[in-house]
Amino acid sequence: MMELALREARAAAARGEVPVGAVVVGPDGTPIAWAGNRCEELHDPTAHAEMLALREAARLLGSTRLPGCDLVVTLEPCPMCAAAIGFFRVRRLVFGAYDPKGGGVEHGPRIFAAPGAGHCPEIVGGVREREAAELLKAFFNARR
Repeated sequence: MMELALREARAAAARGEVPVGAVVVGPDGTPIAWAGNRCEELHDPTAHAEMLALREAARLLGSTRLPGCDLVVTLEPCPMCAAAIGFFRVRRLVFGAYDPKGGGVEHGPRIFAAPGAGHCPEIVGGVREREAAELLKAFFNARR
């Protein structure tokens, strides 16, 4: 599923968005929803790939929770997205590149380790990390 997330990240970069892609995978291993960042396009700072994919999966499943689902994303989620992952009750979070500056899972506020964290998914980081990180690095280097 990381390949689909990377494809969404590349499409986001082509639109001038920060190249992050996300896929929600159902309990049977089938992708339910996928998205890339659309913050600039939608003029919405919350239009992160994770948020868009989670919202679409919940809409398609007709539920406010996604307990049997996994989220695959190319970059460690920010604090906002990490909190949303908890609210959606995602079973497993799989991400590519680590984000020491803006991450909210393994870095920064570590949302799932915070006192009072309601739900903590299984977390797997570093999947195709180099590929995801290189995509981000190339995007930002081109803008400097």
